[in-house]
Amino acid sequence: MNLLGWSYRYVGPPDLRALVRPEAEGRSIVSAADFEDWASGLAAVELAEPFTFVIDSAGVLRLAPRRSEHVVCAGGGPVLGAGEMSFREESGQWVVGDVSNQSTGYCPDICSWPAVAKALDAAGIDHPSGFTHEVVFRRCGSCSQLNIVREEDFVCVFCDEELPREWNVDGAGR
Repeated sequence: MNLLGWSYRYVGPPDLRALVRPEAEGRSIVSAADFEDWASGLAAVELAEPFTFVIDSAGVLRLAPRRSEHVVCAGGGPVLGAGEMSFREESGQWVVGDVSNQSTGYCPDICSWPAVAKALDAAGIDHPSGFTHEVVFRRCGSCSQLNIVREEDFVCVFCDEELPREWNVDGAGR
């Protein structure tokens, strides 16, 4: 664990990791001016959709179009957070509308929120007090399948075994 929280390794399909290229990494956003510069180059229809985001290992927010793979946005490296994020303008400033930890490539725990909030604060972008949509990921200890836990039902949808209450997706023994 680092000062910003746990880091998450990529756990998705190897063929998606093969798409990683330096020129395809997400746009680093370290200030409100960075975001404004980036957003000004996007069409209104693009701004209306959520974006793929990661918080890289240095704690910097990186953004990419929604259909981008998180591992590509992150340049293949570990992340402190990942998911989808939407923005809206309020009083002439961009703010986060919705934000989730929905990333099946990294499967970050909901406790990754502080790293997301810190990156947004550093960039001067106002945000909610937590994820507006939390996704709970667990790996089944019996069949090794990745599960999304819904309605606190910690049972594997593939083999009906009980799922752990603690995050266990990448096997790092957190």
